[in-house]
Amino acid sequence: MALRAWSSAVPLSFVRVNAGEADIMISFETGDHGDSYPFDGPRGTLAHAFAPGEGLGGDTHFDNAEKWTMGMNGFNLFTVAAHEFGHALGLAHSTDPSALMYPTYKYQHPYGFHLPKDDVKGIQALYGTRLPSLGCSP
Repeated sequence: MALRAWSSAVPLSFVRVNAGEADIMISFETGDHGDSYPFDGPRGTLAHAFAPGEGLGGDTHFDNAEKWTMGMNGFNLFTVAAHEFGHALGLAHSTDPSALMYPTYKYQHPYGFHLPKDDVKGIQALYGTRLPSLGCSP
């Protein structure tokens, strides 16, 4: 769902791969995990992602020491993942407090979520606009 928030606004499709390398590698890590950005345990840095590029580019890491949830208790995985995937796609933090890419955690309900206007503007500046499907069937 977190990647779908972005692909709904731009002409990108995400496909899960179960082996090998992908443009966005996702993992849950603890402490020093080999990327020069160690996690600091509960209630510190929740996650981080690398801008697109070679090597670590696009990769997204979540701190396994956090309490990840699908609800409002602890940290909502959808909320944090959607934000971090914005970084993995090339977006920086926003100065707009209503934006998903604003640099502080704010719970977002995953069902029916739509990217705020500032995020849509930012991602479309990088990837263009998703054309609506015609809804035609053969």
